[in-house]
Amino acid sequence: MSDLWDELRRHTQARIGLGRTGNSIPTRRHLEFVTAHAEARDAVHVPLDVPGMVRRTKELGFGDPLVVESAAEDRSTYLRRPDLGRQLAEGITLPRAEADVGIALCDGLSSTALDAHGPDLLAAIVAALPGLTVAPPVIATQARVALGDHIGEQLGVTTMLVIIGERPGLSVADSVGVYLTHHPRPGRSDAERNCVSNIHPPGGMTYEHAARVVAALVNGARQLGASGVALKDTSRDPALTDPGSGARNGHQSA
Repeated sequence: MSDLWDELRRHTQARIGLGRTGNSIPTRRHLEFVTAHAEARDAVHVPLDVPGMVRRTKELGFGDPLVVESAAEDRSTYLRRPDLGRQLAEGITLPRAEADVGIALCDGLSSTALDAHGPDLLAAIVAALPGLTVAPPVIATQARVALGDHIGEQLGVTTMLVIIGERPGLSVADSVGVYLTHHPRPGRSDAERNCVSNIHPPGGMTYEHAARVVAALVNGARQLGASGVALKDTSRDPALTDPGSGARNGHQSA
């Protein structure tokens, strides 16, 4: 029976076939669960290494990164007041970039994820957007997705991308997502965004795959003039990327 479970485990990160010892699970499986729970808690509570993120991002050569904070003054406030994580701290202003694309690296609910994947994913996305101007990257702490609307409006970009640490689970604590908003401004709803999630190689989506999907969405948003439920991911169907096909509307399912 163990051979069957071993084969199935190759295709999922879910906890399956744990076995039992008396009325409980084996000690090894219990310790694995406790470890995963600790990793998830750390992902939420450990502060982002901002100086390190600035250094690594600067080394990519996309300009000197800008650092901002949300209106949530500390992690406890951030977790209790999601609304404050969607606003810039008082007095923060960003220089106008007037670029096609803006990109923010946000700690979100997993600083572990952003630290592990943020710079490399940023590099892959920029490489997938030839011909478009990209504003200097922004690093944001205590940040929710909608903080990107304020950042994008101040930068003056056409399309805003938010790379953010996703809520950790008991299988994956270091997954990031990319949220796209066309014509960002405060007040945009979640229905006006697209999300590419589960990015955490080698177990999840690779940087290159995610970058291809993001690039297709950026190009689609520029053609359509909108993002969100009106915008379809065309990265996996070459026929849909043909300008003559007329297939530009739909729902992003990534």
